[in-house]
Amino acid sequence: MAVVVALSALAEPEPATAVIDRFHATLLDLMKNAKALGVEGRRERLAPVMDATYDFPSMAQRSLGPAWAKLADAQRTRFAQVFRALILRTYATRFDGYESERFETLGEEPSIAGTEIVRSVLHAPNEEVHLDYRMRTTAGGWRVIDVYLGGTVSELALRRAEYTSVLEREGFDALVSALERKVADGPGGAPASSDSRLK
Repeated sequence: MAVVVALSALAEPEPATAVIDRFHATLLDLMKNAKALGVEGRRERLAPVMDATYDFPSMAQRSLGPAWAKLADAQRTRFAQVFRALILRTYATRFDGYESERFETLGEEPSIAGTEIVRSVLHAPNEEVHLDYRMRTTAGGWRVIDVYLGGTVSELALRRAEYTSVLEREGFDALVSALERKVADGPGGAPASSDSRLK
């Protein structure tokens, strides 16, 4: 019986808050070593942790809304790759120093369609920034599918509004080329926030 209980405990996925706590710990370490790592070093350090935190394929699809269904498989693959690269580049360029910041996870609560909201705060010297993560379960455990800056502003909704506008006006190739330029140039077009690292 003890063996069965132990195996059952091992099979249980870690809570959503644990995924966010690990991500925040990586961000803090990144900030403390930002100068030594440089932008590319920070990006390389972030990549595996962000892949284990964010559901990039789902987010890429959601960021285009109904337009995703009209894309060919090759276009979907290309867009998903540049979408992931853009978010990595954004974090790598924005979290570029440390000034005694700390993250605090406030807890999690159930939300629509089987998702969970993990609420947290970034405590900076002169302000506090609320970061709420919408997460869903995947084969690999809990993954982020959206981030709410200030507790209300959906990052994915902002990206969808921007991307679909360009897609409708100029087409798929123009949209992806513009995003690829942002990845190459940095810092990467993140939505506005009261915290400069998240703008």
